[in-house]
Order: sequence, then structure tokens, then C-alpha cells
Amino acid sequence: MSKSVEQLDRVVIRIAGDSGDGMQLTGDRFTAETALFGNDLSTLPNFPAEIRAPQGTLAGVSSFQLHFADHDILTPGDRPDVLVAMNPAALKANVGDLPKGATLIVDTHDFTARALGRIGWQSNPLEDGTLEGFVVHAVELTKLTLDALADTQLSRKDAGRSKNMFALGLLSWMYSRPTENTINFVRQKFASKPEIADANITAFRAGWNYGETTEAFAVQYEVKPAPQSTGTYRNISGNLALAYGLIAAARRAQLPMFLGAYPITPASDILHELSKHKRFGIRTFQAEDEIAGIGATLGAAFGGALGVTTSSGPGIALKGEAIGLAVSLELPLIICDIQRGGPSTGLPTKTEQSDLLQAMYGRNGEAPVPIVAPRSPGDCFDTAIEAARIALTYRTPVFLLSDGYLANGSEPWRIPAVADLPDLRVEYTTEPNGPNGEFLPYLRDPETLARPWAVPGTPGLEHRVGGIEKADRTGNISYDPDNHDFMVRTRQAKVDGIARSLAPLEVDDPNADARVLVLGWGSTYGPIGAACRQIRAAGASIAQVHLRHLNPFPNDLGGILARYQKVVIPEMNLGQLALLIRAKYLIDTLSVTQVRGLPFKADELAEMLQGVIEND
Repeated sequence: MSKSVEQLDRVVIRIAGDSGDGMQLTGDRFTAETALFGNDLSTLPNFPAEIRAPQGTLAGVSSFQLHFADHDILTPGDRPDVLVAMNPAALKANVGDLPKGATLIVDTHDFTARALGRIGWQSNPLEDGTLEGFVVHAVELTKLTLDALADTQLSRKDAGRSKNMFALGLLSWMYSRPTENTINFVRQKFASKPEIADANITAFRAGWNYGETTEAFAVQYEVKPAPQSTGTYRNISGNLALAYGLIAAARRAQLPMFLGAYPITPASDILHELSKHKRFGIRTFQAEDEIAGIGATLGAAFGGALGVTTSSGPGIALKGEAIGLAVSLELPLIICDIQRGGPSTGLPTKTEQSDLLQAMYGRNGEAPVPIVAPRSPGDCFDTAIEAARIALTYRTPVFLLSDGYLANGSEPWRIPAVADLPDLRVEYTTEPNGPNGEFLPYLRDPETLARPWAVPGTPGLEHRVGGIEKADRTGNISYDPDNHDFMVRTRQAKVDGIARSLAPLEVDDPNADARVLVLGWGSTYGPIGAACRQIRAAGASIAQVHLRHLNPFPNDLGGILARYQKVVIPEMNLGQLALLIRAKYLIDTLSVTQVRGLPFKADELAEMLQGVIEND
């Protein structure tokens, strides 16, 4: 039958079902095809902490949201235009996020009295008017999948697991997505189990054909590719970009890299990825605990490697004493904190920005550490290189604060040319540097205050390391009060001096007439940017500044803040950056906070900011 094709400029799709039923795989494959098609995109995976959460329950729902468009976008979308719900729990957990008029595709297989009662529904929402106002497609996805696989040797249970591929095929038809790469992906993924590969491909094609032939779906949609600058692109997640950035930094520094880490959500993907790249001089060590991970990394840095350790908030707490040791030893070390909801175990698979003060002050004594934070999944690559630049140039541990939203989310990323990456080469000290032919391990560079990096085993450069305070220049153990005061202030001055190397901040104030400035850091960049676009489209003026460097702050930040009547700081914590800004610059700020384990919604931010402008 002939079907019409409708052009859309953007769409937000959410796929939801039981954890373990392939929702993340389905979303990843649809995203990959969308990236190949050339749309701009942003994703938001959302899943339980349990490996296999209770089936059919609200706590066990896993979802994947994708926003794709024919123009530049900044967020995975506030509300889905389309929800694919694979069971009643998925429907109940997500229907509240839908705007009126949204499209619902619901698998009717599990809408039994028992399954509905488990989630607190006394009647069937497909029949009782609960879904009035939505465009509802009640589809027997499970039955259609079983019918498509009836001639295979798979059991009914195993065949039913392919329903996510049926749904993927239907969505691929609805939005004119390519299919060949998904078929090739399935063949490769299940190369050792050809019967499973064939079943999934059959279900995928059956879903496509169902959309093509059924009268239930009368319209096919098309979202044209987005304009992009010339270059080679790929879809990339934040953790993958971070891993690639660390590899690139090590290569540009011409140093071996050592990663010492203990697996922890949501940082483990970095360890998994880096373990694949031994040919680039990357050595990974999965330690028995967090303390061993950073201890080994610090030893590798002492031995002349670019040392990296990865974790999340709970692991950073355990690493605290060793981070202080790295401050005292003044060795290059990158500490990647992929933040998640806390405190303690908290929300392991949900996002938060609540480790900023921990990174600033979470050590005993005066132990200053530079802090950088990426703003988007692709920016994790550049931020990793910047963290390495600071660590190597200034001989200091550096915090890189990503978060679960960036780590698991993805976007199109333009692959940079190697020649465009900064030269990070450093020279080891190979000769004595003292006036009498001795080696002075704490004789500092006059510009950066960095001490020499002498690899153990270099003749004549033997020196003491350890946690007890060092004497200036000689590095000997010192209990002298004046020396301790001098060393503490010198280490602080070294971190403060990093600000001189930073480029001027970019102020997004198109008409240079805004009275309200929105200041953000980390993953709030997307929602803040989208909210500012909405406000400007409505005719109002607003300015935006986003910080990559959180310690030290850029030298021009104070002057920028002083130009505006009001400064608004949205954060996924209880106001940590706002606290630091107020303390340093003695200005009032409007702190806007949320700790829901989810990113801000652009519409809600825009409404709040519009109120601030109107009350100015």
C-alpha cells in the first residue's frame, strides 16, 4: 500500500522495557544508524543499578531516549514525542513524561490482570481512557515476533527475546533509518551463535515489513541530515571520548600511559576501552581496590609514565590520602571522577554533579588540585587532553569531573587531525641541577613552579619520596615550620598560576545587552544552552558562560561576572559552584539546584530564567 512521507525537523524517541530485555542495545543501534544518516543527535540512557532488576516492576524499567534533528541540538530532549513501551511497567514509568498528542507504541502481550496489579493498576490503561489524548498503537509485538520466528529451532522463550529487534525494525521503517549496518552488526555480535543472529535479523526485518504493510501506521517520517562542518564524524559516548583523549594525550606527550583502576559504575567503560589499546603504549591494571589502583598509578608516574586513575565519588573518597601524597610528591597524575548520585552508594546509574567540593577540599591538609570538567560527550576528548597538559606542565595531580549523563550519553563527534592536537612533550631531568653538581629534586621552574621529573634509575638523580613534608630544593624530610609554610604556599601558588595559561572565557551574549548571566559547568551546558536559545527566540536577552576550569578559575571570570546585574548558576547538586563563586568574588548568585539523578529540562530552565529576566 502507498504511504505518505512527512518531513520533521526533529523528534524525541524513548524506548522502554524490562532491564535486560535489550533496551540499551536497541537504542544504541537506532542511534548508530541515525548518526550514519547525518542527523545531529543527543542520547540519554537510563537504567537500574541491578544487573537484572525485577521483571515487570517499576524499579526494573530500563529506557533509552534519543533526540535527533536536521539542525544543531544540545540536549536529549525534555519530553519524548514517541514512547515505545514493551510492558505495563514501562508504560506507567514513562507516560507521565509525554506531552499530549505524543505517539505511544505499546506491546500488548503482558497487559494481564496480574501484571497490571503488580504495578498498582486496577484496570487496563489501553481500555479505560487513561491514554486519552495520545496517539496509541496497541501492537502485539511479542506475538508478531514469535510468529516471525515460528520456523526456527529457538524455544518460545528465546524467540520472544528478539522482540526488541522487531521494535527496532518498526522504528527504522517509521523514521527512514538505514538497515544494512544493523544487520551486519547483529551478524558480528552473534558470530559464534548463527541461529541467534538469524533470529534477530528475521525479527528486525519483520518489524520493518510490518510498518511497511500494516494499515495501523499510515505515515512514514523523514528527518533530513543536519548541516555539519567538513570532516570525518562518528557517534561517540563520553566515556569513549575520554578514553580516546587519554590515549591521544599520551601519544602527543610521547609517554607510556598507565591506568590503575578498580571497576565502578559509571567509570568502568574507560578501563574496558583502554585495555584494548596496548599497541599505543597503554598499560591497564585492574586493582583489587581503589587504594591499590591509585597507589600503582602514582608509582607509574614516579617511574615516568602518564598516570591515570578512574573512579566515581565513593572511590575518590578512598583515594583521598594517595591524592594528597601525589600533591606532596608533585607528580603528574590524572584523576577521572565520573560523578553519580550519592551519598555513599547512592544512585550508581544516575547522574549528579555533587563531587565538586570533594575534588576541591576532600583531602587532609592544604592539598590544592586543579579541576577541569567537560561540557558534552565529545568534549570529554578535549578535556582529557587539557588535563594531561596541566598535569605534565605543572607536575601536579589533576581532577577531571565528568558525570553519568556525559559518560553514557552520545553525540556526533568530528574526529580531529592529529596535527591539530597540542604538543605535550616533556623532558625528563637527566643531569644534576645543583650549583655543586648535586641533584635538587625540588628546584623549581621559575615560570610554572614545576619540580624536575627524574626517572628512578637515572645515575646521580636519586632522591627521597614519601608523605612527610619535603625541604625546599633538597627534598629531604623537614619538620621546620618556616619550610612547611613555604612549601604549602608554593604548591598553592603553582595551582593558582595555571590560570595564566588559560584562554579568555567565551561569553555568549549575542547583543551584548543582557542583564542576566547564566553560569554553568559540566553537563549543564546542553540544558542551559537550549534554555537560552528559547529565551532569545522569544525576544529577550540573556548571556551564558560555561566553565571548563574550576580550579583555578580563569583570570577574567571576576570581570565578566561584574558586568551583569544577576548571575544564575544551575547545578545538579545543592549549590557547590555557587558557594565557591560567592566566596571568591563576593557577589550574590541565584543558585538553581536539582538532585533527581536526571539532567535539567531545558523548558523548565527557560521558564525559570524568563522569570528572573522579568523581575530584574
